[in-house]
Amino acid sequence: MTDQNAVMIVRKPLALILGATGGIGGAVAQKLLANGYDVRAMHRTATEQAIKAPQYEWVTGDAMSRADVMRAATGACLIVHAVNPPGYRNWAKLVLPMIDNTIAAAEAAGARILMPGTIYNYGPETFARVREDSPQHPVSKKGRIRVALEQRLEAAARDGVPVILVRAGDFFGPGAGNNWFAQAVVKPGAPLKAITNPGAPGVGHQWAYLPDVAETMVRLVARADALPAFARFHMEGFRDRDGLQLAHAIRRVTGKPGLPIKPFPWWMLQLGRPFVPVFRELLEMRYLWQAELILGNDRLVALLGEEPRTPVDEAVRETLKGLGCLEAETASSARQPGAASGESVSA
Repeated sequence: MTDQNAVMIVRKPLALILGATGGIGGAVAQKLLANGYDVRAMHRTATEQAIKAPQYEWVTGDAMSRADVMRAATGACLIVHAVNPPGYRNWAKLVLPMIDNTIAAAEAAGARILMPGTIYNYGPETFARVREDSPQHPVSKKGRIRVALEQRLEAAARDGVPVILVRAGDFFGPGAGNNWFAQAVVKPGAPLKAITNPGAPGVGHQWAYLPDVAETMVRLVARADALPAFARFHMEGFRDRDGLQLAHAIRRVTGKPGLPIKPFPWWMLQLGRPFVPVFRELLEMRYLWQAELILGNDRLVALLGEEPRTPVDEAVRETLKGLGCLEAETASSARQPGAASGESVSA
C-alpha cells in the first residue's frame, strides 16, 4: 500500500567551490545558491570561514592535495575551479598541480568543471579581436602556464570530463580585493583623492564586473546540455575604449567631477624589480596595458541571447561601497567643519 503521507525528498544539485573566498569564486557561489544549488566550499580554515559565510557547507582541505579535493567533490555535479596563487606568486609550482587535482576529482565524481579563463594566453597579434578559437601565443610565463592549463582541460574533456571556461577582462566588484581596480585604480577604505590609470594614454581596456561574470557562468551551466564537452566563451564586459571611461564613472559615483586621474607609477616597479618579486610579476603583465585586447562575445550572445550587463555606474558604486570608499567619503564629509549644521564647506 502506498503511503499517501510520504514526502518525496528532492535533492538539490551540489556544487563544490574551490576559491570561495576569492572574488570570482565568491560571486559564483552566491549565484549558484540563489539558483537552487547546495554549495560546498573547501578551505584550509573551514571552521573560521563557516562563521563568516554559514550559508555554505565548509570542508577543510587544500587545493594542492588531491585527496582533499576528491573527498570534497564527493556527490558534486559541478566543481568551480576559482583558486589561484595569491599575488602572482608560485604560479609555476601551483597552477598546474591544482588543475590536475580538480580534473581527477571531477572524473571520480562525474562532475562538470566551471572556471574563469585569463587573457594572459594571447599575444599582441590577436588583440584586435580575440575569439574563442584565436591562436594562443603567450608572451609571458604566466600566459604559457595558462595555455598548458587549458590544454589539460581540453584533454580531460576528450576523456569524458565536461568543461565550461569563461574568459573576461580585468575583474572588479564588491568584496573583491585581489585585482587591479582595488589595488591600483583606487585606494580602499579611504576618501578618494585620485584615480590611478595603469594604461598608456588613449589605450582602451576591458573590465568585467564580477556579478555579471558569475551570472554568465551560471546561465551557461543551465544550458550545459546544449554545449560541447569543452565549451569556451568570451565576455565583452565593460569596454573602456579610451582608458578614461572607468575613471569618469568613478567621478560620477563619488560626485567629484574634478577627481585627478594620474598615471600608474610603473617606474617605481622598475626600480624595485630586483628586490620585490611581485613587482617583476606585475611588470610582466604591462603589455596588457600598452595595447587594447578586445574579447569578442559573439559565441556567448548567440547561445544566451545577451550578455548580462550591470550599468557601469551601478557596478562602480557597488564596488566602491564594498571597498569602503563611499563610506569613507561620507565619514570624511561628516568631519568637515560646518557639515553637521548644513553649512557649505569650501574645498
